[in-house]
Amino acid sequence: MMAGSRFHFCFFVLCASLIIPTQCLGDICLPEEHVALFIFGDSLFDVGNNNYINTTTDFKSNVWPYGENFFKYPTGRVSDGRVIPDFIAEYVKLPMIPPYLHPGYARYTDGANFASAGAGALVETRRGFVIDQHSQLSYFKKVDTLLKREIGEPQAKKLLSKAIYLFSIGNNDYLAPFTSNSSVLQSYSHEEYVDMVIGNVTTVIKEIHRKGGRKFGFVSLVPLGFLPYTKAFTPENREEITALVTRHNKALSHALQILASQLKGFKYSYTNLYSFITERINNPLKYGFKEGKMACCGTGPYRGISSCGGKKSVKEYELCGNASEYVFFDNAHPTERANQQLAKLFWNGNLDVTWPYNLKALIEQK
Repeated sequence: MMAGSRFHFCFFVLCASLIIPTQCLGDICLPEEHVALFIFGDSLFDVGNNNYINTTTDFKSNVWPYGENFFKYPTGRVSDGRVIPDFIAEYVKLPMIPPYLHPGYARYTDGANFASAGAGALVETRRGFVIDQHSQLSYFKKVDTLLKREIGEPQAKKLLSKAIYLFSIGNNDYLAPFTSNSSVLQSYSHEEYVDMVIGNVTTVIKEIHRKGGRKFGFVSLVPLGFLPYTKAFTPENREEITALVTRHNKALSHALQILASQLKGFKYSYTNLYSFITERINNPLKYGFKEGKMACCGTGPYRGISSCGGKKSVKEYELCGNASEYVFFDNAHPTERANQQLAKLFWNGNLDVTWPYNLKALIEQK
């Protein structure tokens, strides 16, 4: 009731000339242009869900120096500061969306973040250590039920149809087989394995669409073969990893085009993260960075060994003096500055980097 009171107080008492159109969802009144964000995926989008699950320190980033440059403390984000969904929330005039598993969060009219560092589209990817994509979908269904109970079915449907559904998923499905004892890639051809990953992604999209979701934002896989992590830990597999990533990105783009022709009202934005990050690795100065290949925090070649914070399997680590000069903060994840550049392209980039709509244009679609 507080939000509604605030808007009406402004209208009647303080600013008769400043009319703020509102929509009232049950007892909650929101601006008419209000757009919720529902966020699925991996460490690029995780804002701290792994803090609340039973996992190892290798899948947590709740130690210093993570978070040092914006929050001034570790939040669970795998960065020195904000990650991509934090900036997107700002662009759509929302507060930052906290992790879904945070015990104090229940403002689902703003959306929810289900992403989990290390997660994949396949349930088998790092099973037992992360919140896989299928489990994230289950959480979303719970939120759908809660919204219907809280604001009524018609208003919940309206909120879900206007919302944006953001996805960063698949990276771990192609890294995990090379960094664990998995023999999965011996059981499938590259084509079969990619089809399996894409099939899991499209199944989740169709389920969200069935619940009323219409507007989706996807990022491609990153250049996994060129991360500090891959170059330090598994350099002999870089070519095979790159071949899988290339095949996945083409298959995802194709699958989205098919879904757009099959699903009523389905619209999407697809952003080419691969070329975005590759450009900054190879030409850091052009984009305002000093270092594109080496991580700010870690140890070993390229600081590519996962040790940032000293609480993981390897304890020793080095830390650069200024993270904003680096493309990568740790061995596989962008700095806040790189995340901000990426989010801007996701939000309002041209057709060279994001298509058939950018997120801003997607929101404006009726």
